[in-house]
Amino acid sequence: MSTNVHLSPALEEFARECVDSGRYNNVSEVVRDALRLLQEREERRRQFNVMLDEAVAEADRDGWIPHEEVMAELDRIIDAAEKEKKR
Repeated sequence: MSTNVHLSPALEEFARECVDSGRYNNVSEVVRDALRLLQEREERRRQFNVMLDEAVAEADRDGWIPHEEVMAELDRIIDAAEKEKKR
């Protein structure tokens, strides 16, 4: 499969610098690697969105606790641990 890609001058220069550095054999390899990275990033985004949807569903099902209450409880736990440590 052959696809032509038009790069901006800055991207073309960057791709050629990558080839000149010896890391890649040609600009096509640079573009393929960039597309693989984009593919990985999009998969991470998809997984993150699934996780968010699951968290929202859990909160809708089980309820949620305001941030202030969580922080107050953490403060109580830390204070109790520090008092216990001093004994």
